[in-house]
Amino acid sequence: MIRSRVIVSGEVQGVFYRDTCRHEATAQGVRGWVRNLPDGNVEAVFEGNPAAVQRLVEWTRQGPPLAIVDQVLVWEEQPEGLTGFEIRATPWHG
Repeated sequence: MIRSRVIVSGEVQGVFYRDTCRHEATAQGVRGWVRNLPDGNVEAVFEGNPAAVQRLVEWTRQGPPLAIVDQVLVWEEQPEGLTGFEIRATPWHG
């Protein structure tokens, strides 16, 4: 099992990016979460089989049909043993 964290920038909010990501992750059997960030980016964490996680990371480079992805940053992290895949709330920065 591996874990990847991604930050996706571009026109990625308001285009069903999070919901489509959840659908893609569930179809691949990948666990984790996705959320909008206050700066307009999207952050996601994927855990699971290395091949499936890599497919999800590659999917983030295009996203759903209405998205315009400018950049994807990827970090490898230690798996936490997440279960399921969820859409998380946007973190508040005040």
